[in-house]
Amino acid sequence: MGAAGQRRGLCLCVILVCLEQVAAQIKYSIAEEVKVGTVVGNVARDLGLDVGSLAERRFRIVSGSEGAQFEVNANNGVLFVRKSVDREELCEGVSPCLVRLKLVAENPMEIHHVGVEILDINDNSPTFQEVEKIFEISESTPIGKHFQLPIAHDPDGVVNTVRAYKLNTNEYFNLQIREIGDDKIPFLVIQKSLDREKHAEHRLVLTAFDGGNPPRSGSLNVTVIVLDANDNHPTFKQELHSITLSENVKLGTSVIKVEATDPDEGLNGEVEYYFGGELDSEIYEMFSLDKNTGEIRVKGQIDFEKVDVYKLDVHATDKGHPPTTTDCRVIIKIVDENDNQPEIDVTSLSKTVAEDSKPGTVVSLISVTDKDVGLNGKVICSLSQNVPFELKPSFQDNMYSLVLKDRLDRELVSDYDITITATDCGQPPLSTFQILHVDVSDVNDNIPTFSHDPIQLYLPENNVPGNSIFSVTAFDKDLNENAALTYHIKRGQGSQVDMSTFLSINPENGDISALKSFDFETLKSFQFQVSATDGGSPPLSGNVTVKVFILDQNDNAPVILYPLSSNGSARGARRFPAMPKRETR
Repeated sequence: MGAAGQRRGLCLCVILVCLEQVAAQIKYSIAEEVKVGTVVGNVARDLGLDVGSLAERRFRIVSGSEGAQFEVNANNGVLFVRKSVDREELCEGVSPCLVRLKLVAENPMEIHHVGVEILDINDNSPTFQEVEKIFEISESTPIGKHFQLPIAHDPDGVVNTVRAYKLNTNEYFNLQIREIGDDKIPFLVIQKSLDREKHAEHRLVLTAFDGGNPPRSGSLNVTVIVLDANDNHPTFKQELHSITLSENVKLGTSVIKVEATDPDEGLNGEVEYYFGGELDSEIYEMFSLDKNTGEIRVKGQIDFEKVDVYKLDVHATDKGHPPTTTDCRVIIKIVDENDNQPEIDVTSLSKTVAEDSKPGTVVSLISVTDKDVGLNGKVICSLSQNVPFELKPSFQDNMYSLVLKDRLDRELVSDYDITITATDCGQPPLSTFQILHVDVSDVNDNIPTFSHDPIQLYLPENNVPGNSIFSVTAFDKDLNENAALTYHIKRGQGSQVDMSTFLSINPENGDISALKSFDFETLKSFQFQVSATDGGSPPLSGNVTVKVFILDQNDNAPVILYPLSSNGSARGARRFPAMPKRETR
């Protein structure tokens, strides 16, 4: 691009024309090939977002392969050029050239669509496919006869594409431009009778100009060789044929039969048909032309989503020496069929949802597209049944939010496989589906519980101090740290005794050990409480009452108090060895 073109590009990028906002969508325009880093616009300001919260809300571009061309500054909301933009490479002749970006801000979740139209600059010159065009024209060819010249191609936009042709000044030929549809087709016109004996060859220059300011140009050498003979040329009944053809038709389907007549006799009146040499190579892959009948048939797979219209130039040539040729144009408009399933694009905000999330919480953003047009592109989206979620339509067509409909309980259902089905309105309708997996994350909403309360423990007296006497176990339905339990002993109910002098407990497994040996004759029963506390925040606790009954053992000898003498009078008491007790079973 020249210096003048760079100045124009810079000027355009500074002006940043065409800012508009429709239904929460904004559109910018920027010239192609501006410098990397050029500011496109302040998206946050134009959307009315709080600039100070952008970084915290993770304001970013989330989809679109074209997103690599642009980047948004998460600190100030400025959208700028990240990679040099070439409109012709990016859009391949599509006009207008619009790059669609999807931007997301979280907390609360917002999705915005931004369109950036890439404005064309005149950075390409018209070119011809051929280096030279040679015509063989009979000297008997009448004045006013037209010969189609090659078309110049310029990949720039409508304004900067080919707008005019010019032929160098000469005595025998002039130039006529015929507008067929959107195309300007140059024709070489004989303005003076040819005389091979005077001039057997004419060398001309055809120049094509685009609509830029200043315009660019490209040239083609045209050579006319003057021949003798055949003085009548074939004539088509119509110069322009416009027909429709459904996509996906079978190979070999007849499209149209063109017909040209030649009043000459013999070989000079026999006509053969050929495609014009200036057609795109794709046309030769899609259609065949019977050179003898002029019938055009389908040769390749017709796909409306790839090409919606074909323009064919057909030449009719007789077999004279030299042959004469005429041409017609066939415009084939492709009719869309419902042959594309909808496409589902899921933007998950999180793969997990807390079980205490409130109804209305947004889980994912759903975008549904269909390549077909009309009713074939209109899509209805639905969810699988029996899930506590629902789809809420957005302000844009085929945009949905997946939101929580009911309360969750992880202890009942820990995860969901949500089937999203998209069905278009075509005949017959086509559907597609996508499964979204959502895990329910745990919150500390369950209290540790014991299987029995109270617990009765029978402990023989004279136990060995330090040995385990019992173990308690509590259960918590929560997960991980919310279910990690620790145990401790609380003061006995109605007692002023510190139980820590009696008992100790392993905080990890609930194993209780006696710190002393119990004596039935001194203490027959006591009770205390064990508390189980989980690791949640805040923690939750559950208690169980343990009642301990000390069992008597035969560990005391009998004592005889006040024994009687032989005369029945009491004397000083004597102690006799005790007889062992009979063990009671």
